[in-house]
Amino acid sequence: MYIAMNRFRVVPGFEEAFEALWRSREGRLAEMPGYVEFHMLKGPKSEDHTLYASHTVWESFEHFQAWTKSEQFRVAHAKAGENRGKIEYLSGPHFEGFEVIIHEDRNGARKADAA
Repeated sequence: MYIAMNRFRVVPGFEEAFEALWRSREGRLAEMPGYVEFHMLKGPKSEDHTLYASHTVWESFEHFQAWTKSEQFRVAHAKAGENRGKIEYLSGPHFEGFEVIIHEDRNGARKADAA
């Protein structure tokens, strides 16, 4: 498994617009082989930002790479520039990618060396 994350530091007062943007986005992930699930996470608030993270799970790194080179990816990200001025960030999204080395399911079954 592979987990792809983007962290967003949203300036206070722009959280509602940020969340509305993500709720209204056209989802294209499910069209891709190897896609498992997506989560948009809202984290702690600090004085200068609220932390958000998108969290996408893939069957493998290769599946994630295929997504980043796909037409679905281009369509999903085509309108990103249209939101300038509507949402303020401390910085652009920060990408983090992780290979899963241990996976434990809800029943406690553990798969070591899941990557």
